[in-house]
Amino acid sequence: MARSEHRPGGHLPVTPPTLADVAERAGVSRQTVSNAVNNPDLLRPDTLERVRQTIAELGYSPNRAARNLRTRTSQLIGLRFGAVQEGTANAAMDRFVHSLVEASEEAGYHVLLFPGDDEDPVGGYDNLLRSTAVDAFVVTDTYLGNPQAAWLSQQRAPFVAFGRPWDDEGARHVWVDVDGAAGIALATQHLIDRGHTRIAWIGWRKDSPIGEDRRSGWVRTMHANGLSTTGLASRVEDVVHSGAEAAAVLLDESRPTAFVCASDTLAMGVLHTLWIRQLAPGRDIAVVGFDDSQVAQVYPVGLTSVRQPLEDVAVEIVRTLRALLSHQPVVTRGVLLEPTLAIRESSQPEPPPRT
Repeated sequence: MARSEHRPGGHLPVTPPTLADVAERAGVSRQTVSNAVNNPDLLRPDTLERVRQTIAELGYSPNRAARNLRTRTSQLIGLRFGAVQEGTANAAMDRFVHSLVEASEEAGYHVLLFPGDDEDPVGGYDNLLRSTAVDAFVVTDTYLGNPQAAWLSQQRAPFVAFGRPWDDEGARHVWVDVDGAAGIALATQHLIDRGHTRIAWIGWRKDSPIGEDRRSGWVRTMHANGLSTTGLASRVEDVVHSGAEAAAVLLDESRPTAFVCASDTLAMGVLHTLWIRQLAPGRDIAVVGFDDSQVAQVYPVGLTSVRQPLEDVAVEIVRTLRALLSHQPVVTRGVLLEPTLAIRESSQPEPPPRT
């Protein structure tokens, strides 16, 4: 039994119960206790139940650090995490990280965050890989020109990417992504169904494959409904003031009745311009963003926005990582999840009060 001593106010253990204590109390071997913890399928149901009951009675907790040393695993998943860009409203990565932490914990893993360095984009990965500090990685920087996924593939390091391999059609790594084009198509059709025919697009620079993918959803849906896109598009940096400036130009030159934006950041810029011009979002000009950020949810009139299923992304990533780490076959190299549309007053004004 675990050694203990008398203390004022109670009987407190000096050392926690050990595997040997459990084995002695349950009347089984130490290996049987180990199997109950790590390989329960090897035991008869009655034996497993007896050992588990003893574990609960003694408050025994397996020594994870010792087990990791034996199996040469850390139960840690590495994730490079950078600071949020100033002047933006995008906090989608925060929601994803929270979802990833929850999904990982349910699978018996923990997430290890490490900082990003634009001058040495693979340095953090290399350090953790050399020290065997993590079992696998989740890569989020899959946009054009980022070398992390290709470098990890060369190192034969297990990882799953959140995002498609935009600039490498021959990539063989596993990825999970959200269909941005489908999300923007959903937003555009929502506006068309409400009678809008002059719907402007404000997106990112042309060298952003994610931005161009989202833009394609706007173009495809407009053309499918027989509507023109000529003079109704603008490509800018993903900051609020750029969205505001683009909206001002489009309102003066093209007179749209609605805007679809590649991000909530750009949509907030549009809303800023409408406020300056004393135009009411939803009633005078409709606005839709992308990411369903907290800003979209708390804005006074409520910003309609495409919502990425980041919780589902995290679950799918962890499921795939578990398969990779247990050397199970991964049936699908890429998983593309569908977003939804959170509709609020910025695109669907409340009806006038009854008289």
